[in-house]
Amino acid sequence: MTTQTKAKPPLYWSIWTYDGWPLHLAATDQGLCYVGSPNRPFEELAAWAGSRFPGSELIRDEEKLRPYEQELAEYGQGKRDAFTIPVDLRGTAFQQAVWQALLAVPYGETVSYSDIAERIQRPSSVRAVGAAIGANPVLISVPCHRVIGKNGALTGYRGGMEMKTRLLRLEQEQGDEERGPRHG
Repeated sequence: MTTQTKAKPPLYWSIWTYDGWPLHLAATDQGLCYVGSPNRPFEELAAWAGSRFPGSELIRDEEKLRPYEQELAEYGQGKRDAFTIPVDLRGTAFQQAVWQALLAVPYGETVSYSDIAERIQRPSSVRAVGAAIGANPVLISVPCHRVIGKNGALTGYRGGMEMKTRLLRLEQEQGDEERGPRHG
């Protein structure tokens, strides 16, 4: 009797540059699953993939990532305030709840960690919410940059404080402009 091992689905990846920062992107056939931190080596993506998608092969495929890069670029240019690209988020049920709450935070608005804890009906889990936000694998399109301290102070961000500040400024500036409708 032979046992066949089912091949793990591949992860496709590319490098997208935002505001001068190279970022690794990865996607499954179901959607975008990873947006890396600025200026980080490929090894960061490889380590993350090894823990979230063990046994999956990383395949560089610019064409497969092009739709994700396009929407992220439109966002970065102020032409998009919502994403239509699918995401493939893998995490615990608690992390999934937090990430879904992040997706509901409107463009140009900010919330606190305790606001997210309230939204997922776990008001005493503020620290756990912070940990789940820190584990968000898809920067920008799952907008963890929109979470700030209860006192209004900017707090940690996997992409770094400079990137968080730029993303919030972009959204604030776009909200202040009287422009035609954006995609989304």
